[in-house]
Amino acid sequence: MTDIIIVGAGTAGLTAAIYAQRAGKSVMLFEGTAVGGQIINTPDVENYPGIAHTSGFEFANALFEQAKSFGAEIRYEAVKEIRDEGAVKKVLTGSGEYEAKAVILATGAKNRPLGLAREQDLIGHGISYCATCDGMFYRGKDVAVAGGGNTALEDALFLTNFCRHVYLIHRRDAFRGDEKNVSLLKAKENVEFVLNANVTSILGDDKVEGVEVTDKFSGEKRELPVSGFFIAVGQMPANEAFSGIVTLDDKGYISAGESCETGTAGIFTAGDCRTKEVRQLTTAASDGAVAALAAAKYVESLAE
Repeated sequence: MTDIIIVGAGTAGLTAAIYAQRAGKSVMLFEGTAVGGQIINTPDVENYPGIAHTSGFEFANALFEQAKSFGAEIRYEAVKEIRDEGAVKKVLTGSGEYEAKAVILATGAKNRPLGLAREQDLIGHGISYCATCDGMFYRGKDVAVAGGGNTALEDALFLTNFCRHVYLIHRRDAFRGDEKNVSLLKAKENVEFVLNANVTSILGDDKVEGVEVTDKFSGEKRELPVSGFFIAVGQMPANEAFSGIVTLDDKGYISAGESCETGTAGIFTAGDCRTKEVRQLTTAASDGAVAALAAAKYVESLAE
């Protein structure tokens, strides 16, 4: 019997592990893909208080090592289901069944697809959701990035360093991302903004040879000849497996406020997987601390 099981080893989950162990509780942490979450794909982190500059990978690795140093048991297994049996929560994976007194869901979010025909089939053949992972494959070539937030802006900036030409496609004429990143892109000679446009088709048979964009107002279509197409249009939660034990909002996020309580006794949530307005490293770390302390308090209440 573990005191607290944490599902997800991103910033929120790793922070929760640190705080839960410092509260004197035993912790088992499950991760089905890669430790660190989405931040490991970010080349530059400059907005975390007290850290002037680091990479996402370095940031995540430091959190991971810190959580391990406090004694967290980390298992690389995807959680398939959670059963609420009152004072005992059963966590089921593909490898076994585990019991805990409390559970923290910190599953984060995954890349949102555009939903285009053949999009999934061409992943790895010109389509990517991670510029820092795959960008170097397109050195000296023309590429396109779709999106209007910081991820899209950062991806485009990264690609300008070695790609011949970068198209930045956005369905609006203003960006949601930081103005600093927009200004940096405007100063690049190899960047072309394609605004008020939607990507309506992927060109090429066995690999990406271009994308078709359609102007929102005129309906005019244009073909952009590119070898790589990077999609950065936001994220979506991966909470389907837990819909029977917690309430999800209309977008699939776990319904919970700043207390990180889900409404199911002993089940807490933290990070990008929960309903919230701002999703940043700082808010993920904050959620992890809040959820861990709340879970620790709940575990202690069971013994009273």
